[in-house]
Amino acid sequence: MENVKNVQKNEFSCHDCKIGIEVKEGKIENGVMLKYDNEGEIISIFKCTDCYEKNASLSNFNKCEVYSRVVGYLRPVEQWHTGKKEEYSDRREYHSGRGCGCGCS
Repeated sequence: MENVKNVQKNEFSCHDCKIGIEVKEGKIENGVMLKYDNEGEIISIFKCTDCYEKNASLSNFNKCEVYSRVVGYLRPVEQWHTGKKEEYSDRREYHSGRGCGCGCS
């Protein structure tokens, strides 16, 4: 197992299933620590042994930014004020049912 060094907190959990990861004397007992380079920032993620055996890759570690049109501009929804965010949550998506010929609906 891998040594745990320079990790700030004492409690760790699996990124996928959220079960606790046991660390004793700097050694990971029931999982692995994965390190990823995110545009120069090194991110350490823990996965339990079961989840790592099922899928060793990491997904959903970057926050997804959603853009939508508000008052004529495409902007990240997170930057909108409270009133516009509420309006966005009330919006409905409509599909014509005809699609564009590419297989979408």
